[in-house]
Amino acid sequence: MQRREFLEHAGLAPAVPLLAAETSPRLRITDIKTWLVGAGGRNLVFVKVETDQGIHGIGEAYSCGPDEGTVAVIQDFKTWLVGQDPRNIEHLCATMFNFTRFPGGMVVNAAISGIDHALWDIAGKAAGLPVYRLLGGKMRDRIRVYQSAGGNEPKQVAESAKRLVEKYGYTAVKMSPHPPRGNAQPYNLVTRAAGQRVRAVREALGPDVDIGVDVHAKFFEVHRAARLARELEPYNPMFLEEPIRMENAEAMQKLSRQMRIPLAGGECNYTKFEFREVLALQALDIIQPDICLTGGILEMKKIAAMAEAYYVMVAPHNPMGPLATTVNVHFAASTPNFYILEYHPDDESPRKDLLKEPLMVKQGYIPVPDKPGFGVELNEEAFKHYPAKRWHRAFDYRADGSVAFI
Repeated sequence: MQRREFLEHAGLAPAVPLLAAETSPRLRITDIKTWLVGAGGRNLVFVKVETDQGIHGIGEAYSCGPDEGTVAVIQDFKTWLVGQDPRNIEHLCATMFNFTRFPGGMVVNAAISGIDHALWDIAGKAAGLPVYRLLGGKMRDRIRVYQSAGGNEPKQVAESAKRLVEKYGYTAVKMSPHPPRGNAQPYNLVTRAAGQRVRAVREALGPDVDIGVDVHAKFFEVHRAARLARELEPYNPMFLEEPIRMENAEAMQKLSRQMRIPLAGGECNYTKFEFREVLALQALDIIQPDICLTGGILEMKKIAAMAEAYYVMVAPHNPMGPLATTVNVHFAASTPNFYILEYHPDDESPRKDLLKEPLMVKQGYIPVPDKPGFGVELNEEAFKHYPAKRWHRAFDYRADGSVAFI
C-alpha cells in the first residue's frame, strides 16, 4: 500500500501535498495538542506536536486575544499538517502562511509561531542536537537578560530596580516612565514626572547598570515623544522603547532623527515584510520582534539577518511564559546581532511549575543549555491547576473621556 493510500485509509490524509523526495528515516506528524493556561496575570498558549516515532516537540504561541482564537487556528492547521514530515519546517511554515486566505494577521502568525517552535524541537531531538546547533551553532555561551522594575512613585521604582539587580545580578533593568494613569495627565506633568522617575532609578543603580525605558506606545504625537527623549537624555538610557505607535514607520523615522537615545520597537510587528520597511527607513536602532508572534524561530532568524545588514541590534520582546524564554535563548545563542532579552523570573509559582526544569538566571545571564531540542519539557500535569481566565488590557481614558493610546 502506498504511503498516501495508507494515510487516507487511516483517516490521516494531509491537506498539504507530500513532498516527492522525503528525508529518512520516516517521521510523520500524527497529532497537534494545545493548552490554554492561566499564569502570571495572563493566559499562555502551549503547543505539542506528536509524531509516529514517539518524538514530540513543544512550542508557545502569543496570547494576543481572543486567546481561544489562537487555539482554534492551531487546531485548524492540524488538519493541514498531519501526515507531514515535521523536519520540513520551511515548507510547512510557508504552507501555513501563504494558504491562509489573506496575509496572516496577529492571531494566525501567533499560531504559526507556536507550531514552528515545536517543529524545531522535533528536529533537534531527531538529530540529537540542541536547536541552536541547527541554526548555525553558538555565538555565545550565555544570554544577557533584563527584568522590568515596578512601583508608582520614583522612590518605589528605584527601590524595585535595586532589589532586582541585587537578587538576580542583572546588568540591565527596564521601567515605565509614566506615573499612574500618566497618559490621562497634562503633557508637561507627564514629561516632568518621567524625568523624575528615570533619574531616581539612575541614582539608585549608579552609572553602569543599563536602564531601558518603555513608553508602551502611549504617545501619538512625534513632538511629545521627542520632548520626552530630551528630558531623559541626561540619565543615559539603554534605549527608549516605542514612544509612539509603530503603524507609521515614517513617523518613527522622523522621531529617530530628533533623538540621541537609541530608539527601540517592533513588538507588534510580525514577519520579515513588516520589518523590511522599518529597516529600510533606518527608523530604529534596536528591533524587538516577538518569537511567539512574528512567525517563529525561522522568521526571527530572517528578520535578524535583515537587521544585521542595517547594523541594527535585536532585543526580543518576551512577555510570555517560560517556554518562550527557552525558545528565545536558542535564537539568541545563534544570532550575531542579538543584544539583550526581556525576562520574567521562573523561580516562583505559577511560572516555575509550567516546565519540568525551567532555565534559570545566573548573575544576570541564562546559560545556554546543551540537551537535544530545546532541552526542556512541559509539565502537563500542572496545567490543570492553572485554568485560563478572561483577559484584556486595562482600559485607560483621558480626563475628557476619550480613549487613551496603549
